[in-house]
Amino acid sequence: MSTRDLLVEIGTEELPPKALRTLSQAFGDGVIAGIKKEHLGFTSCRLFATPRRLALLITGLDEQQQDKVIERFGPAVAASFGKDGSPTPAALGFAKSCGVDVSELTRVQKDGVEKLAYSAAEPGQSTPLLLPTIVDKALAGLPIPKRMRWGSSRDEFVRPVHWIVFLFGSELITARILGVDSGTNTFGHRFHYNQKIAISHPAEYETLLEKQGSVIPDFNKRKELIRELVNAQASAVHARVVIDEDLLEEVTSLVEFPVALMGKFDEHFLEVPPEALILAMKAHQKCFYLTDSEGKLLPRFIAVSNIRSTDPAQVIAGNERVIRPRLADARFFFETDKQTSLASRSELLRKIVFQQALGTVYEKSMRVAQLGRYIATALGANVEYCMRAAKLSKSDLVTNMVGEFAELQGLMGYYYALHDGEPEEVATAINEQYKPRYAGDSLPVTATGCVLAIADKLDSIVGMFAIGQPPTGSKDPFALRRSAIGVLRILVEAKLDLNLMRAIEQSLATLKFSNPAEDTGEKVFDFLLERFRTWYLEVGIGVDVFQSVFSLRPERPLDFHNRVMAVNHFSKLEASRSLAAANKRVTNILSKLEQPNAPPKVAINLLQEPAEKALFETLSQVTLTVTPLFDSGAYRDGLEQLASLKDAVDLFFDKVLVMSDNPELQANRLALLSELRNLFLRVADISYLHSS
Repeated sequence: MSTRDLLVEIGTEELPPKALRTLSQAFGDGVIAGIKKEHLGFTSCRLFATPRRLALLITGLDEQQQDKVIERFGPAVAASFGKDGSPTPAALGFAKSCGVDVSELTRVQKDGVEKLAYSAAEPGQSTPLLLPTIVDKALAGLPIPKRMRWGSSRDEFVRPVHWIVFLFGSELITARILGVDSGTNTFGHRFHYNQKIAISHPAEYETLLEKQGSVIPDFNKRKELIRELVNAQASAVHARVVIDEDLLEEVTSLVEFPVALMGKFDEHFLEVPPEALILAMKAHQKCFYLTDSEGKLLPRFIAVSNIRSTDPAQVIAGNERVIRPRLADARFFFETDKQTSLASRSELLRKIVFQQALGTVYEKSMRVAQLGRYIATALGANVEYCMRAAKLSKSDLVTNMVGEFAELQGLMGYYYALHDGEPEEVATAINEQYKPRYAGDSLPVTATGCVLAIADKLDSIVGMFAIGQPPTGSKDPFALRRSAIGVLRILVEAKLDLNLMRAIEQSLATLKFSNPAEDTGEKVFDFLLERFRTWYLEVGIGVDVFQSVFSLRPERPLDFHNRVMAVNHFSKLEASRSLAAANKRVTNILSKLEQPNAPPKVAINLLQEPAEKALFETLSQVTLTVTPLFDSGAYRDGLEQLASLKDAVDLFFDKVLVMSDNPELQANRLALLSELRNLFLRVADISYLHSS
């Protein structure tokens, strides 16, 4: 079948930079989905996106759909004709729906029944006839939260549309899209070549825009060019440029023809915390910052311009002129904030509501201090430091700097605490309280920081559960799931052996409002432990391993994690499958007893069969070996020792009738199996293993 290339370009006013990549991908996905729905073949698809255009180039697109054979089945032949051979209403109705006479229907075997049938060839439609609808639907399906209108048109889009290019091979697809008639003319750079560029064939698109229009339409190509230009500017002054990928993506969405220019700012601004200066440069001016070989901030920045100026010095001066007031603001905020201590600011937190039912931020910080005292005592951390850090932890929220740059909360508290003469560990903990902020983020380094981070996150989780507002479905406005993962990561990765259930109870005790439901603590505990499930799945540990430990609900997350690692190792041993099956069998037998109480201890004189004697002797020897291992938390070594029970357990079930007619023998054998199961339960319920 003949094919052609397709070019569609939507020319607009400047598109929102943070949404450009998403809009481009969604546009391409929508058109491709429409093409596939119409059963049209194609070779490849390329996407283009700049601030002023969304475009795609599809190569090797079929010129026409394949012809289709339509086949319909009607009533059974037996029900289609009367005794005299005349068609019944059922047959007449089916023929009418097909637009033919009954005599033109055929007879086929369908599901063992002879039925009336109708078949006809339907010629495939021409691709140019299908394309306007495909593109319209793709544009209508773009993820645009708020569409806008322009002029007198009632069409809506993310930004006003100025031109449409719609070429199929050399043929113009005539259509009116978003209130604009399609054509073959695109437009170049708004400043360098704001003129029409005629496109005679889709394959010319990228080359014509680059060479004639001063536009680099390929997003990724433009992005990598910016990276090269910025690095080249930094190398010229023997500095290192820090390229934030999110910022690079945003800058790429702001320019069609990038030019990197280096500017300077006064060195006295370096007295301000570097993070504040960097944020001012990135957030307000979309500039990249530079450091020396030791990572120290330099008084330089790199801006990416959308024009190639004949006098770059003027453009650089303009950027310096604009960035200077931003840095001056940061310096003013910093110097002003230092005039008031963090401790004296804490009273201002009484006016900030954390959550209506849970009170103010001040009340939260006091709760965190109480909880921090308990956790610090349990973990052997400095109680005084932990309580002091907790009481000061939120004070930077009412500073000028954090009011301007919310992203600096915690960090500015660190700088202000050092200025106030607070112990360095207290200051560091104030910054560490929010860690880990996201998946893969670093953890607190100081003991005080770990305690504060755990207490702060746990207070939020417990509080929201206590007022009956846990996360539901996709709704988690207080990011409690992320906080829960953070608590677990700190406890496990920092090897902090905290009893989480008791910490939850302590947190509940700090709440001053009416008593929450009795099972709140249990719900919070289960919520936290359930976060382990996702954690382990991400590293390839099966749900059966997680469930084997979760069923015992160990109260110390570090202990929980150590058990999971041990069981995961055990599950890969050859003996694990047989022992898991045996444990499952034992569990089922014991669960069916009329009296749920544990069977009595094994009576040696009632052991009759060689197989049960062998199991008893082996179990006794192994118990002596593994008990101290389990007591010390050496679960992996202990389970490896238990793997040696496999042959004795297998022989027991092959040779011994557990549910003997003799009540004494039956009870004794159940006691033996109970001892076997209880030994494994020192670590996990391995009956869950290999269950999937």
